[in-house]
Amino acid sequence: MKLALKSIIIAGVITIAFQSCSRKKDNFVSRNYHALNTKYNTLFNGYQALEKGRDELNNSYEDNYWELLPIERMQISEDIFLPSESKNENFSRAEEKAVKAIQKHGMNINGKEKNPQIDEAYLLLGKARYFDQRFIPALEAFNYILYKYPTSDKINQAKIWREKTNIRLENDEVAIENLKRLLEQEELEQQNLADATSMLAQAYINTKSLDSALTQIKVAAKNTKKDFEKGRFNIIKGQLYNKLNYKDSANMAFDKVIKLNRKIPRKYLMAAHIEKAKNFDYKNGDKLAFSELLTDLEEDRENRPFLDKIFFQKAQYFQNTNNDSLAIVYYNKSLRKGSRDKQLTANTYTILGDYYFDNSEYKTAGAYFDSTMTNLRTNSKPFRVMKRKRENLDDVILYEGIATTNDSILRLVNMSEAERLSYFTKYTDSLKQEMALLAEKKEIKSRNKGLNQDKNTTPFVKNRSNPGAASTFYFYNPTTVAYGKQEFEQIYGDRKNNDNWRWSSLKSNGFKSNNIANNAIVSNDSLETLQPDYYISKIPKDAVVIDSLVTDRNYAYYQLGLIYKEKFKEYKLSKTKFENLLDNNPEEKLILPSKYNLYKINELLNEGSQMAFYKEDIIKNYPDSRYAKILLNPDAANITDTESPEYLYAQTFKLLDEQKFEEVIEKSDQYSANFSDEPIQPKFELLKATAIGRLDGYAAYKQALDNVALEFANSPEGIQAKTRSNQLVQLNDTTFVNNEASKNYKAIYVFNASELNQIDDFTKRLTEAIEKANYRELTVSKDLYDRNTWFVVVHGFKNIQNPKGLTDLFGQLKSTKPFKIKRQPIAVSSENYQKIQIYKSLNSYLNLK
Repeated sequence: MKLALKSIIIAGVITIAFQSCSRKKDNFVSRNYHALNTKYNTLFNGYQALEKGRDELNNSYEDNYWELLPIERMQISEDIFLPSESKNENFSRAEEKAVKAIQKHGMNINGKEKNPQIDEAYLLLGKARYFDQRFIPALEAFNYILYKYPTSDKINQAKIWREKTNIRLENDEVAIENLKRLLEQEELEQQNLADATSMLAQAYINTKSLDSALTQIKVAAKNTKKDFEKGRFNIIKGQLYNKLNYKDSANMAFDKVIKLNRKIPRKYLMAAHIEKAKNFDYKNGDKLAFSELLTDLEEDRENRPFLDKIFFQKAQYFQNTNNDSLAIVYYNKSLRKGSRDKQLTANTYTILGDYYFDNSEYKTAGAYFDSTMTNLRTNSKPFRVMKRKRENLDDVILYEGIATTNDSILRLVNMSEAERLSYFTKYTDSLKQEMALLAEKKEIKSRNKGLNQDKNTTPFVKNRSNPGAASTFYFYNPTTVAYGKQEFEQIYGDRKNNDNWRWSSLKSNGFKSNNIANNAIVSNDSLETLQPDYYISKIPKDAVVIDSLVTDRNYAYYQLGLIYKEKFKEYKLSKTKFENLLDNNPEEKLILPSKYNLYKINELLNEGSQMAFYKEDIIKNYPDSRYAKILLNPDAANITDTESPEYLYAQTFKLLDEQKFEEVIEKSDQYSANFSDEPIQPKFELLKATAIGRLDGYAAYKQALDNVALEFANSPEGIQAKTRSNQLVQLNDTTFVNNEASKNYKAIYVFNASELNQIDDFTKRLTEAIEKANYRELTVSKDLYDRNTWFVVVHGFKNIQNPKGLTDLFGQLKSTKPFKIKRQPIAVSSENYQKIQIYKSLNSYLNLK
């Protein structure tokens, strides 16, 4: 009985407790039960998951210090997720806990929430959705707090988070307006003030209002209680000062970060050091102290993860103090660290590429530029700029190779017989020495081949003084003796046992035989190549060959001058190439443009005397030339220079649009000859190839493109022609497709080229008839087919039968005078019409039908 009574009492107490904790009863027990359960159970676990997810976001985010840092470390993902999916399970867990708190502990009684923790639950819900990058649902959660809980102590936080979400949704103007109103109307607590002003700064940064952003980030850095935020905000403040060109103020901001030292993450401390180093004044600063600082940073063991950046900065220091050799060493040390900062790696490769380019090592420069592109985002602007630079470098490598090779050959051509013999005798002697050294190394390897033994296998040798003990004297150890002999012969070779044996004069070429070099020569069947006469016989003697070498060399110099001037803006290099060209008695057609280019280059270099020299030379010796007219009246020439190649090209291009293809071919031939070896010549040739293709079809077009690609292989037009030609090969298919399978059709009316007046009249009347019949989807064009044939084409039919009914259709028009078509149209699909035009295969199409 007692046990039963106790059970009944306990059950009653539990029932009363549960009833008193009901979400529908507004009493002290219920309110506090649900509030405590919400705060210390559900929301606690939710915030734990939220913080874990935020830590994962922070750890996976890589700051790019080459640009303004964002206020918040969060990488926006471009991946698309379904509504039920999440980017991070921790944020999903935090959201679940927030929803659970609202659903199970919410006490909405008579339209009023009695649980004081529910506003916190909605705040957690919004934050979880925000970090999960579901910004619209997050905005709904924050707005619900503002609507439902206007007296909540979390109201200011909700307003700040709402504007953070607006910034993520690119509603920067709305965020600025709301945050400014919040700062004016509310007396925010210290951390809330830091959060509001920091996000206001981010909105100003997004809208390019850097002055306003700087004002707000100062307030945020001063009021935040979190040391890592203080460090980050001061770095951003320094970056903003740098953007506004206040270097001293920027350095003061970076100093504040450095003073925080171990209170902030090491990456912020090192970032401040590096950013401050970028601002060093190499003209007035203390270079010795700066160098010592960089060395201290390098030697600090804690900075090992940041050595790539430190080495780069040291390289910058050496480069700015004209110590190029050490700069190259440290740039390469930075690369060997395998930096995760792709921008740093790309900048390093670019600097090294530019260095080797300036030192005329173009192949090496090209390799560095290739590496630069692998560290840039494909199709970004820096990538495209570097790609063009690399492609232009191909031209430089080609023409520099031609110029260097031909110069070397022509130098030999101009030598006397005695000079040639002396030159090649020295060369062949050096080859013999190299072969002797090579043979010596091979002999040493073969002699020492049997001396290598396993060092771990030491034979047991008795000690003479103690037969029971192992030997300790090294001469009694054959392994040690063999190793000593090997080392001796590798260093000294084979030496006789004489006094002063170390003298180099007593060295027997490292071998007992003095004829090893000759033996090597004979064994390699290369005796002929080691005789001076072999090379002398290769020097060209034919005047035609020599003239060709001169012509190619001069053209290479001219192209190099243009490339350095127009594409690389390397005016001094360009000037050198043009001057070398004029010193080598070039062809007449290269002299005038070279002098004019030298005039322009000296103008850019502010070389007044040389500029005046070339100007006077052109006006005096070439008074009727286009260049002379430009020099005499530059302003008028710029406005009305109808003889300029650019103007003539534009006019010829208009003829192409007007389908005057024969005239385009004629003009292009004329202007290509007039502007031979000028950059615009390949443009005219490509234009001519296009006109030929439109007139004569596939085969003629491909041949014309191949000619352009071959003759102007390294110009952009030549590359474009090669690309087009390759595309034509891939598209080479003359087979007509089934008309029924198409969705677009045309009606073709065929005219002879001699019927030009009839063509225009027919096109006009056909267009009017289509307009009056209210067929808005149909259009009319006049297309050239070949040199003797024109098409009038009606486009826009959706059925193969429609073109066949045009004759009857227009004859039945009642609103106007009937338009009678005497010619029968040819119905064709759009795909087959394209083949007809490309391959000029109208007859084949008609025979097929």
